[in-house]
Amino acid sequence: MKIYTKTGDKGQTSLFDNKRVSKDDIRVESYGTVDELVSFLGLAKNYIKDDKDTYELINHIQNKLFIVAANLATEDQTKVPHRIKDEDIDYLEKNIDKYMAKVKKPTGFVLPGAGQASSYFHVSRTVARRAERRTISLQKNAEIDSNVVKYLNRLSDLLYSIARYFEEEEIKVDFIH
Repeated sequence: MKIYTKTGDKGQTSLFDNKRVSKDDIRVESYGTVDELVSFLGLAKNYIKDDKDTYELINHIQNKLFIVAANLATEDQTKVPHRIKDEDIDYLEKNIDKYMAKVKKPTGFVLPGAGQASSYFHVSRTVARRAERRTISLQKNAEIDSNVVKYLNRLSDLLYSIARYFEEEEIKVDFIH
């Protein structure tokens, strides 16, 4: 099976609803950043295999991110196959609370890098924030389900919580240094 189609050789790609757009279109940038996030989360999972609950949570999130990407990759909103629901956002909020409750007295800013797992979750958090920014840029000119933006916003908070949970030590930012 060939995976190349040569249809993008002139700098255009097809959206989910078959509309052709430039590969640097903000819509492509937004769902491409979500794709990048899915991949970074896959990388992060390699460092938490012993924590089955978190591993399964990340699997769940990766699947939901395919729904987010499908929403972003579809201009005609009547053709969006699946939606992010309020329950999906509630699920993230419950997990944010769960992980923050496990962090010992979270205070101020910390330097990422206090362990491999936490480092990859911090990178994932920053990619989630970029996906949110790209989606907000897209939303200025296109109809986007508001739950998609909410989901990305809560997800970055959850990834921060998970990163803090996996930090081997808390390295506080030294603003005087």
